[in-house]
Amino acid sequence: MSTGVLAFASLVLMLFLLGIRVPIGVAMGAVAFGGFWYIGNINIALAVVRDTPFSFAASWDLSAIPMFLLMGSIASNAGIASGLFRAARAWFGGLPGGLAVATNWACAGFGAASGSSIAAAAVVARIAVPEMLKAKYDKGLATGVCASGGTLDALIPPSITFVIYGIFAEVSVAQLLLAGVMPGILTAVVYMIMIIGRCWWNPKLAPPIVYEDRAALWRERWSSLTEIWPISVLILGVIGGLYTGTVTPTEGGATGALLAIVIGLVQRRLSWQGFVDAVKDAIGTTSQLLFVGVGAIMYTKFLALAGIGPVLVEMVGSWSIDPLHLVIAASIVYLVLGTFMDPLGMILLTIPVFIPMFQALHMDLVWFGVIVVKYIGISLLTPPVGFNIYVVASATNNEIPLKTIYRGCYWFLGAEVVIMILLIAFPEISLWLPRSIWR
Repeated sequence: MSTGVLAFASLVLMLFLLGIRVPIGVAMGAVAFGGFWYIGNINIALAVVRDTPFSFAASWDLSAIPMFLLMGSIASNAGIASGLFRAARAWFGGLPGGLAVATNWACAGFGAASGSSIAAAAVVARIAVPEMLKAKYDKGLATGVCASGGTLDALIPPSITFVIYGIFAEVSVAQLLLAGVMPGILTAVVYMIMIIGRCWWNPKLAPPIVYEDRAALWRERWSSLTEIWPISVLILGVIGGLYTGTVTPTEGGATGALLAIVIGLVQRRLSWQGFVDAVKDAIGTTSQLLFVGVGAIMYTKFLALAGIGPVLVEMVGSWSIDPLHLVIAASIVYLVLGTFMDPLGMILLTIPVFIPMFQALHMDLVWFGVIVVKYIGISLLTPPVGFNIYVVASATNNEIPLKTIYRGCYWFLGAEVVIMILLIAFPEISLWLPRSIWR
């Protein structure tokens, strides 16, 4: 069996295992184990199984991930997300689709306290969807904005995805984290414009909220600002520390986790049980990422040995002469992989192939990291996997059909087309902030 055929057969087998609901880490690890056994022998396969977990877990840079996860879990248990939503509702509620706009910006704000898109979608959905349904909002819009807004957390630092990309692409994690700020804001603005435009054109999607007492409304707006100071403290501690070079990404994650604990205690919203639950959540998610990461690295090693690199290079080789053509080819690959593959697996599978090509054309790998993270965010909304779709469905007790949530996300995917065109056409959107520091 030729190496290309072997790599393709392994992909088909992995898709079959995913189709019968085998966990993705197990599926990737099992296929890789069988592949190493087929190419070499059982001793080689066992050696890979023995060495990979240690080499993956021993990476110091990965220690930023549990810190960011702990920060997000504590922020969630301390009620920071609910305060953000109340403030956003007070300021944006009067716009067409105001509650959906408020949810969008609450997701963006919560991105400064959480590095996980899935966690953000779950937390905000539990808070915002009941409010929107009570206001007679369209179910697709109400759930779609939570699933789509959750992807903002992958861009706005702290971002676990940027940490993983930076480690394996050997790019500065600090520069990547700062490079996600402006694209994250751009995404939130484009989402907002789309929501307002849709709801202005079709008011039935989101019945307008009428405020009879304008003076009371402004009092509520000003008082709501007192509920968003925790996010300002976290931004100052994490993003400000990265911007000034005071902290490394790992130290920034630890600082953010400590600040989240202090804020929860000061506000008297973080109980001992809430702290324990936050730690358990962070440990559980870190373990899942570790498990998936080990399986993904094993599978990536197998694909490299099986010759998938030359196959992909040959597929996009004729496109790799022109930078724009290479970006288009990479976009197609990520869109296809995103329909069935875990985000971590996507990064580990494609980085060894695309990074050398982008380096050969002297293209900025920080900018490419933003593009990759954006496509990973899009993959969280696309069928048949669409992790954020299932997360929102679970957060709403599966009372809203999956097809309704997917339908609500289609408009946000349309907005992503505009966003991706802007990010590809104008790299300075991503690079201005990190270049203003590292000249």
